[in-house]
Amino acid sequence: MRNFKYLNWVIYLVVMVGIISFLGWGKPTKIIGLFFVSGLAVGSLYALGGIGMVVLYRATGVLNFANGAAGAAGVMLAWQLGQWGVWAPLTWLACILLALAISLTYGRLVAPRLAWREPVVKAVATLGFALIVLGIVSFLWIDDPRTFSLPTDKVGVYILGLRVTVTRLITFLASVSIVVGIYFYLSRTVVGLQMRALANDRDLSALIGIPILKVETIAWGISGVIAGFTGLMFGDLIRLEPTVITFMVIPSVAAAVCGRLDNLALVLIGGLSMGVIESLLTLSQTLKGVRPIAPFVIAAIVLIWYQRGTRLTFGTKD
Repeated sequence: MRNFKYLNWVIYLVVMVGIISFLGWGKPTKIIGLFFVSGLAVGSLYALGGIGMVVLYRATGVLNFANGAAGAAGVMLAWQLGQWGVWAPLTWLACILLALAISLTYGRLVAPRLAWREPVVKAVATLGFALIVLGIVSFLWIDDPRTFSLPTDKVGVYILGLRVTVTRLITFLASVSIVVGIYFYLSRTVVGLQMRALANDRDLSALIGIPILKVETIAWGISGVIAGFTGLMFGDLIRLEPTVITFMVIPSVAAAVCGRLDNLALVLIGGLSMGVIESLLTLSQTLKGVRPIAPFVIAAIVLIWYQRGTRLTFGTKD
């Protein structure tokens, strides 16, 4: 089994090097580096979205499609407060708090009433909630061109001769730090162990006295905070448009699938790989049109590779 894992990593490295070499063939090294770094930043956002989904799914069994909408609402509020002259750090905090409030609202008022329904029903319910949030956001802020920037956009560091903005560094380091932090939280704290127990068997967890509502509320809270931070970074690095940010959840799902809705490290690697490949596809006149579907193709290939000979299920029971 260990040799099999090593083989997987060797194949992954060979494939990634091959893809980067193919897409960057004939291009200046500096140009390839710029697109690579840009891809890491975008991939970090995909990974963050996927991490939030996996943490929640492991604790509650809910595949939450409303994360993007919560982040979109949060960053639009931050933008509006900025227009009113509110101190910038307070606008960032407001973004995260609004996303947290939206996540907890669903987690406490709606999710418990669907706790015993099929995973597909619970997932579709979150999609409906996302559309409601998006509708409210679109009503409050009409579709006009807007920009949102952070002070860290103006500060850069040089890495191997390439200037990288601090915003991109923060996004990448945050994704890595969150994976490490959540790993230790799940393995070293009482609540983390309770979350793992819920993921294994909800019925048994209830019988042995685990406070399910409390544990699930914490999971929804973690997911909401990650959604707010991701929306804030997405509005700065990509585009400040509620619809685009809301449906950022789709490549995040693909990243989560790469981790089989369980392994946070694989979610991180999957998200980063998707971002890099999607960015480098821009260099190809022939293939740049397939950028929007790149995350799903990658996720499908990963599933086919890891699930050969077995059956993938998204429910808690077969």
